[in-house]
Amino acid sequence: MNKQQMQQFLAENEGLLNLIPIFLPRRFGSAGHRLRLHPDDYYAFGTARGSIKERWFSSVICAMNGDDARPDEGLSYVNIDGNPENKVSLKDFVDTLGAELIGSYLYDTYGTWPMYSKFYDYSTPLFHHLHLDFDAAARVGKIGKPEAYYYSPQMNNYPGTFPHTYFGFAPDVTKQEVKERLADYETADIRITELSRAYRIQLGTGWYTPPGVIHAPGSYLTYEPQWNSDVNSVFENITAGEVYGRDFLVENLPEQDKDNLDKVMDLLDWDKNVDPDYRKHYFRAPIVAEDNENYTEKWISYGNPYIAAKELTVYPGKTAVVTDPTAYGFITVQGWGKIQNTDLAAATMLRFGQTSQDEFFVSADRANKGVRIENRSSCEPLVLLKHFPNHPGVPQKED
Repeated sequence: MNKQQMQQFLAENEGLLNLIPIFLPRRFGSAGHRLRLHPDDYYAFGTARGSIKERWFSSVICAMNGDDARPDEGLSYVNIDGNPENKVSLKDFVDTLGAELIGSYLYDTYGTWPMYSKFYDYSTPLFHHLHLDFDAAARVGKIGKPEAYYYSPQMNNYPGTFPHTYFGFAPDVTKQEVKERLADYETADIRITELSRAYRIQLGTGWYTPPGVIHAPGSYLTYEPQWNSDVNSVFENITAGEVYGRDFLVENLPEQDKDNLDKVMDLLDWDKNVDPDYRKHYFRAPIVAEDNENYTEKWISYGNPYIAAKELTVYPGKTAVVTDPTAYGFITVQGWGKIQNTDLAAATMLRFGQTSQDEFFVSADRANKGVRIENRSSCEPLVLLKHFPNHPGVPQKED
């Protein structure tokens, strides 16, 4: 599509882009089977790639997913005419339309849509790992990765094997203790979470995780708004019986630093990792933004410089008109109805590669004018999770 065709398509669809579901395999962990994907399709990439464990939303970047990853793995695509073969990437829309799609501020500041979101879905806990900050990531030609978590009740019919998440290290842990564990990465089970703190996951709440903070996410499906990056360092070598090679620890270090444990330790934001008030600073209970007879909207990610998210619940038989100062993407997790004049419905079971009515990208102009969302069910709420970059209207952390 050329620019004129994209402009016409966006206008005809009232500033809305219906996105095609994008699922990703991972070579580690066990699938939680809560992505509403058909059971026959969890190995759609082949068994060598591992099972599908993630679904990405509003993404203009590719996943860091090994040498066998497809060239466009992780990119979101716009549903043009109901035929998945005729898709056009969201990145192409953003690159071509620029401020017409995402607004002047985002385009002038970042030159692109700067964040994405995902569901990650593991039945077992993930390894203790961190995401690089912006300086460390720049040394390997990448960008840092702040991220946030929210545990949607609609997506979590069971808790998995370990519904607890480790964050950082206990306040009395020393750098030397961590370094001594890492020295045995290839010779023993280093059990690095013995030095950490775990919190039981509470549905309907979330956390903010700054880059440089080590964490081992628990086994609930997690909604994760994050910056445009997929870069990490894995500090735990054996998790739930699965062994991880040293490349997981050092793959995002410059070549000359990969044998230097001091350089690995430098990836840690030490003060944040041993913060004695970690929960006070980074736990995110929902904050009500609007509550009326038609709908309730809550902030579920906030209090950081990068990313934000809301949960919108439209009550049965009601219509909401909501405005936002920025473009955003969203995923529908419960119910059905209309968004403007387009059908909207949470997925029950998707086949790999098919289109859906649950995921959309909302242009800045449409968000500013207001989005009309109608719940056509007489008994079931319509629930959306909305993800977008931080802006001045996002609340700060409430202690």
